[in-house]
Amino acid sequence: LNEMCPRGARLLDTDTIQSNRCVRYRHGPPQLVLCSSNQKTPVRSSKTCEVPGERRSIRGSPKRRDCLLSEQNLKMVCFVGSILFQARPSGDWCSMSRLGEKHAYVPPSKSRVAMKAAVGTAEENVSSSLSMGDSKVVTIGLSHHTATVEIREKLSIPEAQWVSAAAELCELPSISEAAVLSTCNRFEVYLVCNNTYSGIQQTMQYLCERSGVQASILRPYLFMLSEDEAVWHLLRVSAGLDSLVVGEGQILSQVKRCYELATEKAGSAGKILNRLLNAAVSAGKRVRSETDIAKGAVSISSAAVELAELRADENMEKPLLESKVAIIGAGKMARLLVQHLTSRGVEGICIVNRSQERAMELAQMFPDANLEIKTLDEMLPTIGKSDIVFTSTAATEPILFADNIAPLMTNRAPCMMIDISVPRNVDQSVSNVDNVFSYNVDDLKAVVARNQQRRKKLMLDAQRLLEEEQTQFRNWLHSLGCVPAINKLQERAEQIRQDELQKALKKLGDLSASELEAVERLSKAIINKMLHSPMSHLRGLSDMEERAQTLKNLEALFRL
Repeated sequence: LNEMCPRGARLLDTDTIQSNRCVRYRHGPPQLVLCSSNQKTPVRSSKTCEVPGERRSIRGSPKRRDCLLSEQNLKMVCFVGSILFQARPSGDWCSMSRLGEKHAYVPPSKSRVAMKAAVGTAEENVSSSLSMGDSKVVTIGLSHHTATVEIREKLSIPEAQWVSAAAELCELPSISEAAVLSTCNRFEVYLVCNNTYSGIQQTMQYLCERSGVQASILRPYLFMLSEDEAVWHLLRVSAGLDSLVVGEGQILSQVKRCYELATEKAGSAGKILNRLLNAAVSAGKRVRSETDIAKGAVSISSAAVELAELRADENMEKPLLESKVAIIGAGKMARLLVQHLTSRGVEGICIVNRSQERAMELAQMFPDANLEIKTLDEMLPTIGKSDIVFTSTAATEPILFADNIAPLMTNRAPCMMIDISVPRNVDQSVSNVDNVFSYNVDDLKAVVARNQQRRKKLMLDAQRLLEEEQTQFRNWLHSLGCVPAINKLQERAEQIRQDELQKALKKLGDLSASELEAVERLSKAIINKMLHSPMSHLRGLSDMEERAQTLKNLEALFRL
């Protein structure tokens, strides 16, 4: 539920209530209360979705203002745009929006279908009042924070399919731009929607159809963020603040790759996502160059090696240094594994890969490591002789099962298998095989938790930088609403220039080509200098109401 709340929001268990800024729902267990950040006294036996700095207001039936929020319904409290629709015991509906913004009330209806349809319509209306112009940035996804590897691998999309998946999303009626990011620890789609509510519905249906997972199963694991929250999330991802290993550098490379693919000729990023992804890459670089967040940071690969080092004595009764190691795969993750293993003095490393050429390229990067190369046909015999096996291939389905591992484990010392691939390379059944200690990426959390405390202050420093980047993007996005008025103003000024120039030329008589060009440049320069200040002022306005009033005054003054 915390993931479904806006940035900064959290669910609280509390005891008593003494705040007139809280609205209490009195019907049915559990008792639920929604409060502002000004609440200092806890609320008894309640759960509170608290958003710092925001007051909430409720509008319900004119006769009764109490609404029922069940445990299940609480999941909708912090839905996109912080809009809430909940059923009451009487069958009425109420809605919630940020204080001072548009409210929606849906009359009672005996038909549940009619209720849902009415809620959808009302939520669209309210959501539109929260938008930044006609286009809204939306992020939908899941990560190691919200879902286990079993769920993440079902949504995983190989990098080679990011562009085609984004193109398919853009074919949906409510989506104009899309980009896909899929890594071992997260799956996210970045969207620009002309209608947030419909865009989320259509994307959910697409993800369910593509993954083969029912919406009822998938929905609890997904986070859905819009506008400021969506932008903030992507900036944090690129900066490595949302990573399993805080500050790790690989995610920045992955976001950069997402940007490159989304903005290439066949990509599905338009003006807004182009700017947003570019800002995310810049923010990630800035955080790493202006703070020490990346110093001493570990990657997934190094965390896996550290896990092997910690568990070797316990699981195999021999240290990592004395272990025979096999790495299945020869990609970037495998390269990092070799790097961290050799830095610890590990010898006797064997690389098993489908392409022997790719494995040879990896071996050439570490000439002093004396890496042994095996083909995929030799994988099982190699595992049978190894103490520790790392798997990091791009296979979309498991390649190791209990049936083919169990025969290798008889009459031998224990074997440790660490799978850092998503989708997983090692089937869950392998963990039941005697003499095998099986781990996956979710097991790395305990390893990296020790480094988190040291990074807390660094994270605060990084977030201050990200807030600056977010403000810049927000101002740019808001300025897009001024473009039509600016275009009209420029067209109006150009028409006046052309008319007055023609009148002047008739009086000036015959002019040479250079004289005509000089007069043309002069008239354009005057217009450009006259318009520069008002256009810059418009683009620089961050307050929505002030910008709207300025645009209205501008249109009236110049009769646009």
